[in-house]
Amino acid sequence: MTQVELLERSVKELDDDSFLKFREWFIEFDQDRWDRQLEADSNSGKLDFLINAAIAEYKSGKTREL
Repeated sequence: MTQVELLERSVKELDDDSFLKFREWFIEFDQDRWDRQLEADSNSGKLDFLINAAIAEYKSGKTREL
């Protein structure tokens, strides 16, 4: 049995209170992991194309004031 299958089985066996706590923990864990990945991608230059596209749109007059 794989780790994922073991986790699935364990999660299915949680009572409602334990599942709620697990879900809250997992959402926070997932968001933190996403934030770290986004920061790493930004620092490595992987997202520079987004900055360049935004600057190009601004320079071509395709943007508006918020």
